Amino acid sequence: MSFASLGLSTPILEAVAEQGYDTPSPIQAQAIPAVIEGKDVMAAAQTGTGKTAGFTLPILDLLSRGERAGANQVRALILTPTRELAAQVAESVATYGKNLPLRSAVVFGGVKINPQMMKLRQGVDVLVATPGRLMDLYSQNAVTFKHLEVLVLDEADRMLDMGFIHDIRKILAVLPKQRQNLLFSATFSDEIRQLAKGLVNNPVEISVSPRNTTTKLVDQWICPVDKSKKSALLTRLIKDNSWEQVLVFTRTKHGANRLTRHLEGKGIQAAAIHGNKSQGARTKALSGFKDGSIRILVATDIAARGLDIDQLPQVVNFDLPNVSEDYVHRIGRTGRAGASGQAVSLVSADEFKQLSDIERLTQQLITRKQIEGFEPVNELPESRLNKRPFKPKKPKKPKVGHRDGQRSGDNAQGHRPNARRHAKAS
Repeated sequence: MSFASLGLSTPILEAVAEQGYDTPSPIQAQAIPAVIEGKDVMAAAQTGTGKTAGFTLPILDLLSRGERAGANQVRALILTPTRELAAQVAESVATYGKNLPLRSAVVFGGVKINPQMMKLRQGVDVLVATPGRLMDLYSQNAVTFKHLEVLVLDEADRMLDMGFIHDIRKILAVLPKQRQNLLFSATFSDEIRQLAKGLVNNPVEISVSPRNTTTKLVDQWICPVDKSKKSALLTRLIKDNSWEQVLVFTRTKHGANRLTRHLEGKGIQAAAIHGNKSQGARTKALSGFKDGSIRILVATDIAARGLDIDQLPQVVNFDLPNVSEDYVHRIGRTGRAGASGQAVSLVSADEFKQLSDIERLTQQLITRKQIEGFEPVNELPESRLNKRPFKPKKPKKPKVGHRDGQRSGDNAQGHRPNARRHAKAS
């Protein structure tokens, strides 16, 4: 099957070919024709399956056939949970729409609102946005949705986890009833199906990866190690294996900063990316990581979904996540688009419960490898696979009330401070 067989127009096909793609991924092969036909779509797909092109390509195709957006108008709205994901989806729209006379824009918090208002004044055909900043722009009459044709909720499960449900409902209430709806989520949880009831109409359901599974292309293993030796062990692994590009996850912002300083002290180029970093610093760190000037990117779970890095070979869990599903999303950064990769977790004895929960969720025991010289004093207990059904933790309900005077809309993850699920853990 080729992209040409999916019904896309020549200008889009040329842009796709220019990026070196000739065969659509499974999610693209199923979603693109359904979207072009004007159907609502509900798709379960992990990041890395090509889902972004699965909705941007057909949306661009549909919009190219109609009238351009008028002043302050939007024809297609794509909602994402984080700034990073918003920026990357916007980049995809620009890349694939380069041969079309369409305008696009991206809006999120953490940066000045006035330039975004100026851009919207011209009208945009495709707007990529985080919910908080979008609500601010709407409240200031900078954007209207009278001519909206398509709505996309990207990573809808993450949006619910992060406390966006109230903002999403407010946004849905001001959109025209007659529109096409596309909902993309890593899983179809009960909460997602509940949200979908009031959103999609007779949708085409697509599922390209079983729930909470980890790709076979990722070689997963764990290193039992005492907590105090983790930094030294990571340094050893990087140097002994000549790892050139590694995404490392820590549980806290302070832990990310501390590890970055340790690596820099050992002569390893590293940068941290988390909620306390300015948007400029985060953009610079990600850019340096992509071009190779930064070897190690240390991140909190803000980056677990939405960092689009082609052929990332290594992911390291310096700390195991508190929420088991986040492990699946973290290691999903590697082993993408058919490339192989490896995910290494440095696990101390006090993280045994998190390890057991992850193994229960994914229904597999993760291989253990002991590194000489780093044998733990506090032994990591042996795992046993728990076959009982796994009940994921329910996200906390966001607090309702004062918005802390933050008219800028979104915080580091694209949402408001009083709607955070892991206020201390990111």
